Amino acid sequence: MSGEAKHHWIIALDIENFSPRRDPVQRRVRAAMYRVLGGAMERAGLAAADTVSEDRGDGVLMLIRSSVSPVLIAGPFVRELDEGLGEYAQEANEDHAVRLRMALHQGLAASDEHGWSGDAVNNTCRIVDAQPLRDVLASAPSARMAFAVSDEVHRAVIRHGYRGIDPAAYLPVGLTTKHGETISTWITVPGYPAPPGLPESGPEPPCDREPPPATDGRQSTAAGRPSVVQHAQTVQGDQVAGAKQVTVHNTGNVRL
Repeated sequence: MSGEAKHHWIIALDIENFSPRRDPVQRRVRAAMYRVLGGAMERAGLAAADTVSEDRGDGVLMLIRSSVSPVLIAGPFVRELDEGLGEYAQEANEDHAVRLRMALHQGLAASDEHGWSGDAVNNTCRIVDAQPLRDVLASAPSARMAFAVSDEVHRAVIRHGYRGIDPAAYLPVGLTTKHGETISTWITVPGYPAPPGLPESGPEPPCDREPPPATDGRQSTAAGRPSVVQHAQTVQGDQVAGAKQVTVHNTGNVRL
């Protein structure tokens, strides 16, 4: 039966370089992912009764009750997941490596007999499949995971610097969907002071005023927070599941 749309914290997880592996290896890698995920939830105090999971083949879609603190998710849970992946890495060879891309968003989601749906679910899957997050993880060979949050989660949770959360370790990335909608995200890599693999960009002027006009023919800039990184990418993930490939436009934004 279809369920009423309710607010959830929404997580999408994907395993890096999953598809090229042989079928027996994929099965063992999936088992390892679920084992690490379950251990991280238990150690962080994220109750199974507060979550529901939907398998995505090379990853997992998780919906968490809104009553659960997002600080627990972005803090202890991410930390325990990263540490669990590190422990697994000590016993796994390269063929069986498990490195994860993870996205956290929030919003309304409804269930039916086939699974979960909603714009928030779609956007979470788009974020985790986006090329910038893939590039960041590929550029961090010693990392076990790369973690992205939507701008809503960043404003509500990350920027406040709750215990166990370092706002300075997150950098902004702007994604534009094929429908012209912008998804503002922030990326971090546990164990790194800042996510690698993103092109450098100049500072952005404070949002409450325009930069002063240049007087010598050069473009003036004002000190402020890092500007949103915008660059051409290929993004996979226009649907929750299945093969996905989309068109890239060289406007500097990602087309989903």
